[in-house]
This record gives sequence, C-alpha cells and structure tokens, in this order.
Amino acid sequence: TSKTGKHGHAKAHIVANDIFTGKKYEDLCPSSHNLDVPFVKRMEYQLLSADPDTCEVSLLKESGETKDDLNLPTMVNVGEPTPDDKKVVEEILKAVDDGKEIIVIVQSACGEEKIIQAKISDPK
Repeated sequence: TSKTGKHGHAKAHIVANDIFTGKKYEDLCPSSHNLDVPFVKRMEYQLLSADPDTCEVSLLKESGETKDDLNLPTMVNVGEPTPDDKKVVEEILKAVDDGKEIIVIVQSACGEEKIIQAKISDPK
C-alpha cells in the first residue's frame, strides 16, 4: 500500500504474472475496492495421442471419455510460447515416440486451459 491519494484513499500496488503467458501485469487501485480473484484448477489426464504437425492432443478423462479440445502448449493464441512450453512439448513428443505412458497436467482458469507439465513413465 502507499500513502493516501488526492481523495484520501490508500492505494494498493498489485503485481501479478499471467499463469498462461508468463507476462507481468501491474495495477494501482484503492485499497477499499474489491478485486476479482481467479479460481485456478489443475487436472491430470492420460495422453492418448499428440500430433506434432497440427499440435492437437487427445486426452483420456477419468470417466473414460476423450478430451480433444486442447493443443500442445507451443500453440498459443497471444504472444510467443515460453521456454517452459517448448520444454514440455519436447518431453511429450519424445515420450510419444518412445512409446511411454504420459500423464499431462492441465491448468485452467478464467475460461482458458493449458498443458503445463508432463509426467512420463514406462508402460505397465
């Protein structure tokens, strides 16, 4: 917080990082105002297939249904993929080529979803 402003309100200086792009955001707002806080959810899915050309992935839900609405993390709508995104994609594609079992961790918030991590193991 900082000193009171012209109208007598203390200000809060908020610094945040976008969990999908890594971009840093700053805001200065009155400390008496309410702010929305995103609800972040992490889910684990088994990877069924990953296409390196189209960046499409097919995931298996716990219910046994497939989830086909996600892409590899290097396919971004805004900006450039982060170095972490590129590393995760390399790990996934190498594991697919090697025939390994892959569990991906999907983070979702504010209507967006993204694969953020992969757990790789030998098939049972």
